[in-house]
Amino acid sequence: MTTEPSGAATPLRNSAVSSGSWLTRTAWGTLTLLLSAFAVFESQKYGLPTTAAALVSFVMPDLARLVGIRPPGMLYQTVNRGWIPLVVLVGYTVGPIVWPPLFTAGLGWLTRIAFDRTLGRGLASA
Repeated sequence: MTTEPSGAATPLRNSAVSSGSWLTRTAWGTLTLLLSAFAVFESQKYGLPTTAAALVSFVMPDLARLVGIRPPGMLYQTVNRGWIPLVVLVGYTVGPIVWPPLFTAGLGWLTRIAFDRTLGRGLASA
């Protein structure tokens, strides 16, 4: 009688994991394309300030790394959380503030997070 170690994966599990990973990345990639198209639409509609806000917020994680914020730190984790730009987008949509660069900044930020997840880069662990 042979016994397999408890951590050994069966071929069925391996294919399910790789399929889930592929499916997850495809979903993030689709979200990235939709968000970037919406950001381009809003930038075209409202002009240069919205374009600048979207671009600056898109590169914000890179700017955070250039300033010296490194991966597993709390500030780095905060910049790479998806719910924060989502709160900005929803808050802008239902709130009384009417300033389009804020909305496109949220779009750019969420687009960057979705792009990183598409490439398989999630939050850094400690």
